[in-house]
Amino acid sequence: MNKQTAPLLYSLRRSSRAKNTRIVVTANKIEVVAPLKVSEQRIQAFVHAQKDWIDAALKRVAGKVQSAIPRLAPSEYLDGALIPYQGRRLPLKISSGKTKTVRIELLNDEIFWVKSPTEIAGAHLSALIQQALTRWMKNQAKQQVQQLVDLHAPRFALFPRSIRIKTQKSRWGSCGPKNDINMNWLLLLAPPAVLEYVVIHELCHIKHKNHSPAFWQLVGEHLSDFKQHRLWLKQHGASVMQGL
Repeated sequence: MNKQTAPLLYSLRRSSRAKNTRIVVTANKIEVVAPLKVSEQRIQAFVHAQKDWIDAALKRVAGKVQSAIPRLAPSEYLDGALIPYQGRRLPLKISSGKTKTVRIELLNDEIFWVKSPTEIAGAHLSALIQQALTRWMKNQAKQQVQQLVDLHAPRFALFPRSIRIKTQKSRWGSCGPKNDINMNWLLLLAPPAVLEYVVIHELCHIKHKNHSPAFWQLVGEHLSDFKQHRLWLKQHGASVMQGL
């Protein structure tokens, strides 16, 4: 059976000045500009016929936007490199020895100490350190998210059925119809209060499956200054999403 492709989401703007239907692709949306009398059916057929062009345009725009976003992580994981963690950048200290695998330890909440096998160096070591840091942060995310759920869930009986830590490139978290919560481990790169806000946000969706005034009121009951953490994500989230 052939898998159906998801329909393209676009906004439609009618214009008395438009002589032909055209498509405008930006970083935030796909807009279709059409003459007043063109039918919805013809517009949908036109968009469908232009799908390959739209996909290519979206990739071009995404590439331009991505290159303009400041990257938090270092280009190479060498001794002294600064690693983003909880809104800070902590130095990497590498020591080699008899260990068989690359191991990560956070010393005094100030230094990422890496223990690596003596025979591994250069680009290979950099890649292994990146992978080890990712595993370490995913594990930390699991622990910290659970602690925050344990802290906030009992207040209004907002208990999730399950909690999963995921790698996501477009969402910070989600709450499914059966109250399964997914959390993006990349939030470990953001300040702790931002992670707390997103956990609370998803917990509140257990009661309100929308972003109604009642939903935001419930978020505020847990975290009165949530708006500043929401703003932080809007301002810095694109850099965090680039990951390690």
